[in-house]
Amino acid sequence: MRNSKQVIVMRTDLNMRKGKMIAQGAHASLKVVLDEWKLFIISMIIHLFATNAISDWLFGSFTKICLQTKSESELKELYNKAKKAGLPCSLILDASRTEFKEPTYTCIAIGPAWADKIDPITKDLKLL
Repeated sequence: MRNSKQVIVMRTDLNMRKGKMIAQGAHASLKVVLDEWKLFIISMIIHLFATNAISDWLFGSFTKICLQTKSESELKELYNKAKKAGLPCSLILDASRTEFKEPTYTCIAIGPAWADKIDPITKDLKLL
């Protein structure tokens, strides 16, 4: 049986406060679903007839895994790998209203998608 999940990858080199990290991760988690709104609406309909990763995630355990990366370049590399693999993903650019002096890429969310599609991209990252 396949499991769906979402992975949020957070930059640790920015030394964000915990509250800021949580907010940024929430932005990434929600944005990827909203960016995929067509799939979201379709998945609600499909849920009545078939299974896909987004409907499995939305109507199932809502699994999220928080991982870390140490640089903007690595964050962007992971984002590009996920996009190239055809996975739903979001890259979060903080507007610099609180902690940062300029707009700063803080995190990404990959999925919801099937775990076996996400894992090859994120398998070497450490838990946050």
